[in-house]
Amino acid sequence: MKKMYTLPAAFLASSLLLTGCAGFQTGNSNDSATENEDGKVVLDFWTFWGSEIRRPVIEKIITDFNESQDEIEVQHTYLPWGDIWTKELAAIAAGDPPDVVINDINTTALRGEQNQAMNLAEFLSEDDISGQFYPELWDATLYEGDSYGIPFNTDTRVLFYNKDAFEEAGLDPEQPPATWDELEEYAAKLDVKNGDDYERIGFYPLWGINYDVWMLNANGHNFINGDNEVLIDTETNLETLEWLKGWKDKYGDDVINSYKAQIDSQQGNPFFNGSLGMYVSAPTFYTQIRDYADDLNFGVAKLPEMEPGNGHTSWGGGFVAEIPAGASNPEASYEFIKYLTGAEAQEYWAVQNFDNVANIEAAENAAESDEFTEDGTMVYSMATEYMRDTLLTPVPVSAPDFMGSVNPKIDEVFLGSKTPKQALEEAQADVESLVEKNTRE
Repeated sequence: MKKMYTLPAAFLASSLLLTGCAGFQTGNSNDSATENEDGKVVLDFWTFWGSEIRRPVIEKIITDFNESQDEIEVQHTYLPWGDIWTKELAAIAAGDPPDVVINDINTTALRGEQNQAMNLAEFLSEDDISGQFYPELWDATLYEGDSYGIPFNTDTRVLFYNKDAFEEAGLDPEQPPATWDELEEYAAKLDVKNGDDYERIGFYPLWGINYDVWMLNANGHNFINGDNEVLIDTETNLETLEWLKGWKDKYGDDVINSYKAQIDSQQGNPFFNGSLGMYVSAPTFYTQIRDYADDLNFGVAKLPEMEPGNGHTSWGGGFVAEIPAGASNPEASYEFIKYLTGAEAQEYWAVQNFDNVANIEAAENAAESDEFTEDGTMVYSMATEYMRDTLLTPVPVSAPDFMGSVNPKIDEVFLGSKTPKQALEEAQADVESLVEKNTRE
């Protein structure tokens, strides 16, 4: 499971090398679009979906689109996750970008600011499709009020819990923990020790998600708000960091690292054999349960709130379909994107991949699909409902790489070389300086 801000940092590492060139590529760079022998406009569509599960699904959607009209032919180009966006930026700089690309939703505004993605205002002024998507997702695509990508898929984070372990510990399997206090209480009851060794751990909050998701859960807002105000060194974040450090001190590095190694193996996840009572992950974790522990008796719930009335806020990411700056036929590209993000294609993607989609109608239809198992329907319905409490964290244009200043400070807390207060104060000062520098320039 990636850190909340890991992807934008990776994106920026390649972006900064090419921004000087890519920033000048606006409008259409080619004189004419490529046409096939039938006179159809040929679009090159780049994705990182090359697995034996996802590739056939996206290619079926492409085939359906190609057969639905006689003016456009979309061709799929698969590029590995580690290469696709570096190569896209190089192609933009060279004046030969793909026509449509799947890209990270939380960095959409940054690509708009850097003229790496096309402003879609012209199309949306005539064909406003914004209402089809979850508002939080749509807002993440905006830079200075205009959209630079159309939301495709998304996710959230939920609490999976072992119902049999709950019963064994004297807990009601239909009443998952609702607050952080209850989470600690339940975890303690679920813990099973044999001497110094744990046979079962009730819960550890830094498996599956990172500290920043818990801070978002507690605060209900990002580290930098829309007014460029830095909100890192706050009382709530301090309380959260001290709470997380308490869990680490309770179990110790040896136990935590041993369990983490099992979690990283995927099919050996200790949640599957009952040696981990509760676990936070994306809803797609259900597919691992289905494949590796299909007889597991489990439930799913929203993240517990910090205290009653605080809110069960979760974090989500996702991807957009966008037209790179300089694409040769943006009109045809937009027509394909509309199909790709429309209800029919989105529902097909959702059901076949057990994936949360951005189109509201498609998500709600998928939640009622009879193609899911009973457990699958339970998880998917929860995830769809939870979108109302799920926040994205768009990378602020004023400080796009700010988490590179924050993460090392927080890491030192868990290494024992800084107090939570010291780490937050230093991170606050560093990010404030970064914002001031970038906004001054």
